[in-house]
Amino acid sequence: MTMNWDEVRKKREEFWSSSPVYKAIYDRLVKQGYHLIGTIGAVKRCHWSKEAVLRNRYCYKCLWYGIESHRCIQMTPVVAWCWNRCLHCWRLQPEDIGMHWDDTRPPVIDDPEILVEESIRAHREIMAGFKGNPRADQKLVEEALNPKHAAISLTGEPILYPRLGELISEYHKRGITTFLVTHGTRPDTLRNLETEPSQLYISIESWDKDSYEHFNRPLVPRAWELFNETLELIPSFKSPTVFRFTIVKGFNDHEIALKNFAKFVEKAQPSYIEVKAYMYIGGSRGRLFKNNMPSHIEIREIARKIAELTGYTVMSESVPSRIVLLSRVGKPKRHGRGCPDGVENPEKYVPVLTEEYEEIQD
Repeated sequence: MTMNWDEVRKKREEFWSSSPVYKAIYDRLVKQGYHLIGTIGAVKRCHWSKEAVLRNRYCYKCLWYGIESHRCIQMTPVVAWCWNRCLHCWRLQPEDIGMHWDDTRPPVIDDPEILVEESIRAHREIMAGFKGNPRADQKLVEEALNPKHAAISLTGEPILYPRLGELISEYHKRGITTFLVTHGTRPDTLRNLETEPSQLYISIESWDKDSYEHFNRPLVPRAWELFNETLELIPSFKSPTVFRFTIVKGFNDHEIALKNFAKFVEKAQPSYIEVKAYMYIGGSRGRLFKNNMPSHIEIREIARKIAELTGYTVMSESVPSRIVLLSRVGKPKRHGRGCPDGVENPEKYVPVLTEEYEEIQD
């Protein structure tokens, strides 16, 4: 496919300037550091990409799954659209800017090849900014220009993108592995994927229908039932699967929630569980409070309880990200080269309040 990048850029500019609402969304996204790709997709530099080239420090995905932080594209095919308005989410929501749009229905379906090529170009442009920086490891900067992984998450709900299987396939054709992160509200999309991601994440915060209605604030009927349909699909995936339980202090850190989380695990049998702290960042600061953010010590204890309830084994932890890994299948599958020798010593990682998310702004 021959790309006319001028036409792609023109189409994007025409869309985002087509109404005052879209213009307001665009301005806020650009202010927050997003690079728009295709028409409604986006890329943003991950904190850990910067940490890798400047300080030789890496994200937990590098420690556990072999993902090279500086070579990881953080992208979404639908930057401002989702079927939920979760209280803890940093996605730009209508209430955040006092305007209305239908955030359940992406108005454009971008070509997957354009999204992939532009995401690679955007990542290269972002990481090329470290060239000549005396504090940056120039060998890692050069490696970063050849990305090897794409995290299809960032913001918005990627499974609202109807050509998701093609998007994953386009990355894989280029030797780029994929982690797909979703709340599972479109089991039909997951069921019909032509190509599975290298690893599939299901993000979970609520333990029953009432808590889901309160916290995840679904915008479509039967969202809780659709989420449960997704859980039933998980055992059919050949690639590794992950349940990420995001713990919000005072909401889902109690025994009833944890026991129901264990029932989800029993039903779906994911390869791994990640128990992660909610972080008080972005738009969520208008909906939650700083004391809703658990400490790593609290996350460690919750992970221990979930391990007891599920029979999964506690494998590792990352203090800066306030996250603990549990596994059903032993040592996690590695999807890349991993971190340089010596980096995977957990003693290198010291507690910092919200280090991983310090660059997310309103």
